[in-house]
Amino acid sequence: MIIYPAIDLRGGRVVRLTEGRFDQEKSYGDDPLAVARGFAAAGATWLHVVDLDGAKDPAKRQTPLVEKLARESGLRVQTGGGIRDAAQVAALLAAGAQRVIVGSLAVKQPELVRGWLQQFGPERLILSPDVRLDADGTPRIAAVGWQESTGVALDGFLRDFLAAGLVHVLCTDISRDGKLTGPNAALYAQLAAQFPALQIQASGGVSSLDDLRALQTTGAAGAIVGRALYENKFTLKEALSC
Repeated sequence: MIIYPAIDLRGGRVVRLTEGRFDQEKSYGDDPLAVARGFAAAGATWLHVVDLDGAKDPAKRQTPLVEKLARESGLRVQTGGGIRDAAQVAALLAAGAQRVIVGSLAVKQPELVRGWLQQFGPERLILSPDVRLDADGTPRIAAVGWQESTGVALDGFLRDFLAAGLVHVLCTDISRDGKLTGPNAALYAQLAAQFPALQIQASGGVSSLDDLRALQTTGAAGAIVGRALYENKFTLKEALSC
């Protein structure tokens, strides 16, 4: 299982949001490149970067900063945040990103995004369905910064894209995000069993090394780790070694 240390960018700073809410922001420094290089020095190979400004306003995308991280950190970068058209995907790949994360658009315009899987290749795109569990425990996808419920069931969404060549999926349980309450291991175990051909990355709630060990038993291919690192719940070296 690959550990993906996370950097969320807002106004050039490293921040974390709780449940994706911009009014629940905590800042962790003004030098994202220094943070990324610290992750590389600790042994990380990948970096997960979310452009929060770009997610709110395409005119404010921080692509030059993402490029700096991709070119100068020594890490492979997967990045996203409000991707709305193929030109933005192409720009991020040209900037040195290894993978581009596509979220709400895959739910709202699935045919368009299925075309991107063909255009850019399945290794270059990650779909990031962010889910809330409904009253019956069915994961359903939220969109537009998690503020809008689509009603789309996660399993049907994944099945449709799997037929189009999908490989990489980053799934966040919104209720766990930024809260250090532990990941939804049962969700990722279910997805790994149901979709063995997909590389599932778990996101939301990691707070301890035991959380990472639990995720490893689910069959998840990767785990996003953010706030736990910034608040010294464990070190990245410890995470990588476990």
